Amino acid sequence: MRLDASLAQVPLQEVPGIAAAAEQLGFDALWASETRHDPFLPCALIAEHTSRLRFGTAIAVSFSRSPANLAYLAWDLAAQSGGRFMLGLGTQVKAHIERRFGVAWPDSVTGKLREQILAMRAFWDCWQNGTQLNFRGTYYKLTLMSPFFDPGPIEHPNVPVYIAGVNAGLAKLAGEVGDGFVVHPFHSPRYLSEIILPAVHAGARQSGRRSEEVMISVTAFVATTPGACDLARSQVAFYASTPSYRPVMALHGWERVAEQLSAHAARSEWDAMPALITDEMLGQFCLLTEESRLPQDLKKRYHGIASRLGLYDPFVPGVKDDFWRGLAGSIR
Repeated sequence: MRLDASLAQVPLQEVPGIAAAAEQLGFDALWASETRHDPFLPCALIAEHTSRLRFGTAIAVSFSRSPANLAYLAWDLAAQSGGRFMLGLGTQVKAHIERRFGVAWPDSVTGKLREQILAMRAFWDCWQNGTQLNFRGTYYKLTLMSPFFDPGPIEHPNVPVYIAGVNAGLAKLAGEVGDGFVVHPFHSPRYLSEIILPAVHAGARQSGRRSEEVMISVTAFVATTPGACDLARSQVAFYASTPSYRPVMALHGWERVAEQLSAHAARSEWDAMPALITDEMLGQFCLLTEESRLPQDLKKRYHGIASRLGLYDPFVPGVKDDFWRGLAGSIR
């Protein structure tokens, strides 16, 4: 199990210092997310200001970009970093794709994402090995690559591709065509063991691969103080209100609560939502423990599940450095 860090939503000028500190404290990787900022620009700075730290996007929104756009970005970052870049892709939800990015939602989510990944690899094979670009699918037909637009081979051409998701369909796709699966923070260990891991293994078997070839990257909700519990309860309530995430609640018999949360969210009644998350629910979706017991409780909770592990709270240099250093050493 490897301990990773999450990059806070900060201005680009702060990224070099955060990256250098993350490497010094012993994190294995630093992940940039796509919420208020583009996730690829920080990656270039992380690569420039570290020498060992792995890094990636967790996630970059796939459906707002073309396979060519993603392939070029990943290729340049892999070349710049000596192969330390990991490409994490997520589909986002329909409302954001259509109303925030202005792109049509596909008929098949897994079908389009599968094509995006295979199309990217077709670009990479073309650039690395000189093969003719000839990808033909339902969503993409890519047949043109002249020398003027070909970046050529690089030293580390095998860019790991992680797929993020909540439900079994994308987990199965990760097992089929991905190098890893990024677990959504809204999960329980039971959901991962009973729904996600079997789906990843099924996808791997379908492609004739060993399931061990697919890394499972988990970001965990953790609360060691009453204030942290309140924040986690609010965040769990927000995620549980998303209709497409309802299977997580349904597995535990809490589908009715999820429906109530969705109704509150539709009316922007955000303050009413946390009270619906009981202590029992919070304990399923968030590790409630003391800071001194956190390393052993994390390892116990995710033993046999996580290949990579991170906390939902972003890493901030100078805040709890001793805690992070100790946690990194313990996890290793």
